Amino acid sequence: MSSNGKAMITTEKLPIKLWLDPEQMDPGALEQARNLANLPFAFKHIAIMPDTHQGYGMPIGAILATQGVILPNAVGVDIGCGMCSLRTNLRQIDTEDLKAIIKIIRETIPVGFARHTKPQDTAWMPEVSGHLPIVKQEYENALYQIGTLGSGNHFIEIQQGSDGYIWIMIHSGSRNMGFTVANHYNDIAKALNQAAGEDTSTDLAYLPAASEHFQLYKDEMDYCLEFALANRLLMMERAKAAFKALIPEVEFSHLINKPHNFAAEEEHFGQTVMVHRKGATRARKDEWGMIPGSQGTRSFLVTGKGEVESFQSCAHGAGRIMSRAQARKRLDFKEEVKALKERGILHALRSRKDLDEAPGSYKDIDEVMHNQRDLVDVQIELQPLAVIKG
Repeated sequence: MSSNGKAMITTEKLPIKLWLDPEQMDPGALEQARNLANLPFAFKHIAIMPDTHQGYGMPIGAILATQGVILPNAVGVDIGCGMCSLRTNLRQIDTEDLKAIIKIIRETIPVGFARHTKPQDTAWMPEVSGHLPIVKQEYENALYQIGTLGSGNHFIEIQQGSDGYIWIMIHSGSRNMGFTVANHYNDIAKALNQAAGEDTSTDLAYLPAASEHFQLYKDEMDYCLEFALANRLLMMERAKAAFKALIPEVEFSHLINKPHNFAAEEEHFGQTVMVHRKGATRARKDEWGMIPGSQGTRSFLVTGKGEVESFQSCAHGAGRIMSRAQARKRLDFKEEVKALKERGILHALRSRKDLDEAPGSYKDIDEVMHNQRDLVDVQIELQPLAVIKG
C-alpha cells in the first residue's frame, strides 16, 4: 500500500487502483475487477474501495467509468440503494423510550419481504413523465412497497453521535421497481451483445449509446433513484412520527441522502464519462455522506475530499468479509449476541438465520476508514443504540 492508501494492479488493459491490499480481496472480487479493467470501453482505470467484495458481474465497492456505453450490472439490481441520516435535537434517550420507538417503527414500516396492506399516498411517488415502460408497469405494485425496508443489509438505526445528538439512519433501495428495471435491461443488453457475437460470460453486458435502450435504461434508472429516495423519506417520516409519539417536543434537522448504486454522466480527467458506482458513494470536495459499520460497530458521517483517482468516490460501508451462507455456518450465535448485549445495543439478531448480518460477517470498519483516509474526512462518529433489520 502506498502512503495515500492506494495499491495498483497493472497486469490488465487498464490499471486497477485499490484502496486496500489486493491480497485482502476475495478471489471472486479480484477476478471481477480484472474483467472490468479489460473492457474495451472502460476509461482511465478501475477504482476499488476498501469495503469491496464479490458482486454479480462487478464487485461491490467498485467504480467503473465508461465511454459510449452503460452497463446495467455495473449499477446492480437495487438501483438507487443508499442511505439517509437525520439529526434529532435529543441529547440522550432512555432505554424504555428507545424500545417503545422501535416497536412503533416496526408497526408502521414493513421489513423483509413484507409490504403495506394498502397502497400509500401517490403524493410520495416521483412524477412519471416520458416513456418509462417498466416503471409504468410496476407503478401500482410500488404503491404498496414505498416506505418499506426490504431485506439483506438494509436497516433502520437509532444512533448516538459524537456531536452529542441522537441520529436516525436508514439504508434501503428501490425495492422490486429497481430489481425489475435492472433485470429487464440487463437481459436486453445480453441479447444485443450475443447477437453481435460478443462474450457475455462475465455478466458485464452493455447498452451502446447508439441503442434506443441506452436512454430508456438511463431514464428508468433515474426514476428508480428518485423512488429509492422517496422510499427512504417516507420511512423517515414514520420514524419521526414514532419519536414524536413518545417525545412530542423532539425536532429534526440536517437530512443527508446518498445513493450508492447508480450511473451518472460526469466530468473526469477532462472527459465526459458515464461513472458507474456499485456499492460506492460519491465524495466530491466537502460533500456529505455516510459510511455505516455493522449493527455492532460505529458508523461515520463524512465529507468528501474530491480525490480524482477514485473518481471522487469512497466506500459505502464496512463490506462483507464472508458470504451470507458462510456467516450462518461459521459464526457463533451466542457469542455474537453476547457482544451486542455487552455494548447495550438493541440488536436485530433473533436466530441463527440472522447471522449473515452479525457484526462478525463484516470487515473491520476502522481498517476500512483508515484505508480511505485520502478520500474522506470524518465529521461525526455514530454509535448504534437500536437496530431494525429486514
